[in-house]
Amino acid sequence: MNERILLIEDDPELGATVVARLRRAGYVATWWREGRHVTADDVRGVALVILDLMLPGVPGMELLRTLRACSEVPVLVLSARLDTGDKVHALRLGADDYMTKPFWPEELIERVRARLRRPALQRGDVIELGALRLDLAIPEVRVRGELVALTRAELRFLTALARRPGQAVTRASLAERVLDPEREATARALDVHASRLRKKRGDAVSIETVWGIGYRLERAP
Repeated sequence: MNERILLIEDDPELGATVVARLRRAGYVATWWREGRHVTADDVRGVALVILDLMLPGVPGMELLRTLRACSEVPVLVLSARLDTGDKVHALRLGADDYMTKPFWPEELIERVRARLRRPALQRGDVIELGALRLDLAIPEVRVRGELVALTRAELRFLTALARRPGQAVTRASLAERVLDPEREATARALDVHASRLRKKRGDAVSIETVWGIGYRLERAP
């Protein structure tokens, strides 16, 4: 398996337990004991982040926000906060899952396994999702083998969604990656790109609006 998991948890006993369980399940676990500002280099090669919210240093919500500004790595929040508002806020910031403490370690491992199951096949610069194929090295997009002409912004938009198929990508994250601040002043331009992509990519995949959050790419039925 050898997939790398980054755990960010300040509780020494809980952290040690989670790390031991992850390693027993075949994952390579790295453990941070406090929050810090994250860069793309910090999570390069990481398959999943498990994030506590109440951290010394940089708080979990702020860490999640900065993480989403530089990476689409899946994030599973593990927190003692039971308030629905906290869950919604974390999900809107880009978390992919939310577990509350206390929890059964077996459930955590199954959540990790479920989150790492990808419907897309990603090999370096190639992403395949059903009839959709993105080759980022060229770059080009094909649907059922037919070349689809996209603008740079449309390609960035589609790539951001295709890297996390079936998962909502926030408007803030998309705006950071897609929009040209000198030409597209507002995030409403995302709606224009989404509309154009829906027309160009045919029925191979579905670009869904996730109200209050952003967009999600789904394999069309």
